[in-house]
Amino acid sequence: MTRRFVQAFGAVLCAAVLMAPLTAQVGKGIMDFNTAAEKDLLTLPNMTPAIAKSLLDKRPFASILDVNTLLTGQGLTAEQATAIYEKAFVHLNLNTCTVEEILLVPRARRMRIEFPEYRPWKNWAQFDKEIGKYVAQTPGELDRLKQYVFIPLDLNTATDADFLTIPGVGPSMLREFKEYRPWKSKEQFEKEIGKYVSAKEVARLWRYVVIQ
Repeated sequence: MTRRFVQAFGAVLCAAVLMAPLTAQVGKGIMDFNTAAEKDLLTLPNMTPAIAKSLLDKRPFASILDVNTLLTGQGLTAEQATAIYEKAFVHLNLNTCTVEEILLVPRARRMRIEFPEYRPWKNWAQFDKEIGKYVAQTPGELDRLKQYVFIPLDLNTATDADFLTIPGVGPSMLREFKEYRPWKSKEQFEKEIGKYVSAKEVARLWRYVVIQ
């Protein structure tokens, strides 16, 4: 097998990964701070009724950094907060998250380099290929990391199954996302979805989507 053939094959494989269907764009498996019920928040390690109430009062959170500020402001140590993040988080946008945000993902320090390196992220096939290079020796680690992140969904092409991976999105909001296609701007999204939910909730939902 010639070097030229290997290079050509690699280019074709990379193109295939980037063109793979956009599915399940929000990682599954971890509790979402913005949508979890109070009773579920109270099951988290180091959680108290007072902290749970503060979380409910302050949400929706635009970033896990905001949650971290609240938790440490309530007297939790970094180690205690990290124990909570093993179970609950605010998903990171793989295409925009900062190093500071990435470092709050438990046991993922190396990803402060790898997550930004492969931008723009297009689909889970790309994530599996690129991040899989670094965690293949640790069974289950790829899926563990995936539950902390998301790749924005295209409002005009995402499937029902894609949309339903967004925390808090059910059949009613799914219907609204599809009803106003083709989406043309953020302003249109704010106007139309704002008929059904608060401005803060519109902003939370907007984090997960993109118009391409």
